[in-house]
Amino acid sequence: MARGEQDARLYAPAVDNNREPILAVLRKVMPAPGAILEIASGSGQHASWFAPEFPEHRWAPSDFDPGNLASIDAWALEAERESGAGNILPARVVDASQADWPVSDIADDLVLMFSANMIHIAPWSAGLGLLAGAGHLLPDQGLLFLYGPFLRNGQPATESDAEFDRSLKARNPSWGLRDLDQVVAAAQEQGLELAEQLDMPVGNLSLIFRSR
Repeated sequence: MARGEQDARLYAPAVDNNREPILAVLRKVMPAPGAILEIASGSGQHASWFAPEFPEHRWAPSDFDPGNLASIDAWALEAERESGAGNILPARVVDASQADWPVSDIADDLVLMFSANMIHIAPWSAGLGLLAGAGHLLPDQGLLFLYGPFLRNGQPATESDAEFDRSLKARNPSWGLRDLDQVVAAAQEQGLELAEQLDMPVGNLSLIFRSR
């Protein structure tokens, strides 16, 4: 699909920088074939990049904003045209802060939930909802993969993270970087144990939680 008037795709430049490091982690931790639910897919670039790498899995992108669904589906169509992979499901609206998610079509074979750069650009209620949803939906030994910047002992890891945190709170006081220990503790309350913590470029982390 040529980028032009009829192209619904949105573009997030950060994806070009983080997709290869995230893919390396996915290759390391990916469970046996099943369904993958992505929370806060945004533009849809991650789904279009990762899903063809795991053709035996079904990738289910979602977003809080219905306005992003057309972009997600357009990126999925482009991925199918380029790679032949047709394993990206139609995008769906999921509000992580709400209890009922429209996931009945994938619930029986869900093996992994993935969310990048979401919990700091949303109220903490959405982060808690994401963890609760993962605890409820994932089977025993299912995985939740969170990626993004986190506070360490209540402090930003880098000066750029500190500036980012201030900018987020200026945009919305309910946003901001979340403390790693707080996230881990909240996950444990939902039956999710931190299995791996991996350092990523520019001070980000990949957190792999395993469902008990």
